[in-house]
Amino acid sequence: MEKRRRMLAALGLCALAAPLGAFAQQPARVRRIGFLAARSRSSAANPDVYYDAFIQGMREHGYVEGKNLITEWRYAEQKNERLAELADELVRLKVELIVTHGTQAVQAAQRAAGSIPIVVAAVIDPVANGFALSMARPGRNITGLALVSSDASPKHMELLKLLLPKLSRVAVLVNPGNSGHLAVMKSLEAAAQKVGAKTLPTAASNPEEIERSFAAAKRERADAVIILTDSFFIGQRRQIAALAAKHRLASMFSYREDVAAGGLMSYGQNLADYYRQAASYVDKILKGAKAGDLPIEQPARFHLAVNRKTAKALGLALPQELLLRADEVIE
Repeated sequence: MEKRRRMLAALGLCALAAPLGAFAQQPARVRRIGFLAARSRSSAANPDVYYDAFIQGMREHGYVEGKNLITEWRYAEQKNERLAELADELVRLKVELIVTHGTQAVQAAQRAAGSIPIVVAAVIDPVANGFALSMARPGRNITGLALVSSDASPKHMELLKLLLPKLSRVAVLVNPGNSGHLAVMKSLEAAAQKVGAKTLPTAASNPEEIERSFAAAKRERADAVIILTDSFFIGQRRQIAALAAKHRLASMFSYREDVAAGGLMSYGQNLADYYRQAASYVDKILKGAKAGDLPIEQPARFHLAVNRKTAKALGLALPQELLLRADEVIE
């Protein structure tokens, strides 16, 4: 009898051990997200530190592509007319959320996503653009990080005036498809009046129009050019920096990567940090948070970069005050 009891107990333990062992060996849940990108992913020919920063941010939160994360990357390849089609494709793939950036890409994702959460890595004025009810409580299915480009506009003009005391005419490269540029232009026009300068807005939405815009700026005798924050312009930073040098225009960008690519100056946020922080939003939503309950962040730290080599090529002497204020001088 004792022997029979021991046998039954052993059988019972085996029965219990089997499901417990199977449970312990179960793989971690694989999450599937979409990334709607205006530009192509990093390559040796066209490195994009922003997308790399997002991947790194996801790793920091424990998500590794090919193990517990599948990212459906969709690239518009600088053709914004493709964004709507690509957003629809991500929805059909039943991704758990969509990560994107830039006004036009967010608009495309918003139209396609329905109730699918959207995490924005960087966008101008999400409330004015209808992406959120407020910064503190977006209230819809979109959250993430907002740029403060309109606030930086007076500083862009001030820095150009410091470099060029006789500044009188400033070309402004605008993307007509970016609705956020309207508010930025108003801020720039007011800032230009304060320093006794005139703005010359010029529109471009493809590489050929960028070429024509710079030629027009030169004809209008512009002293400098300000490049507004835009996903398309970021992808064309090398072309824009080269054209500014060709037409001998002092160029003002928003990101230090633009200066590293040959632009003269930049003043703005660290965009790579934005993409890294976007990963924290993704993590919270995958763990059950609602996008509409997560406040939209607006990092306030600004970075001033100056390219000494570009200044020398333009025959410009960099004022000591400007060099002292610079966070980075690229040689």
